[in-house]
Amino acid sequence: MSFLKLANKRFSVRKYNNTPVEKEKILSCLEAARLTPSACNSQPWHFVVVDNSEEAAVLADKTTLPLLKLNQFVKEAPVIVAIIAEKPVLSAQIGGMIKKKPFYLMDIGMAAEHFCLQAAEEGLGTCMLGWFNEKAVKGYLSVPKAKSIPLLITLGYPEKDTPPNKIRAKLEDIYSFGKYGHLDTPHTSALDVRGSFE
Repeated sequence: MSFLKLANKRFSVRKYNNTPVEKEKILSCLEAARLTPSACNSQPWHFVVVDNSEEAAVLADKTTLPLLKLNQFVKEAPVIVAIIAEKPVLSAQIGGMIKKKPFYLMDIGMAAEHFCLQAAEEGLGTCMLGWFNEKAVKGYLSVPKAKSIPLLITLGYPEKDTPPNKIRAKLEDIYSFGKYGHLDTPHTSALDVRGSFE
């Protein structure tokens, strides 16, 4: 499918069925993540895949809060992937400090999206999680204390694979040509772009 159709197909899945995820599909998602560009080619990531149902259930408990409904859906996901932040190469570290930009987090965000887009291509659903008990997750996955886990990704077959109507800003409201805020440049309307999905 075209990239725009794939991007439209990907959405945050919070309801999974109990179909196991084939290992080759997980590896395909990891390969897509491996191909992600990164600052100074640092590749500052390591993926821990938890695809054992019992272990995933234990890990899921470490993403929820007793009094809130937040992340309760994680208990349905047959696979949970933790992205561990690895130390960037020295040039990327120095550049990040000078520019005051966490390049390694940008890299991990791109790798996560590559993973999720490939999952959509494979007919799988994903949801990125930034809110979880990191200390407990690190302990369970034997991640060294000095390292961090910026993201978890749930993975599985969605209960429904039809993407919801995405609430997004209009295309013409998110860009300008030449200088910030210039609105006098002709542009393609959001309806023209979305029409290819219908």
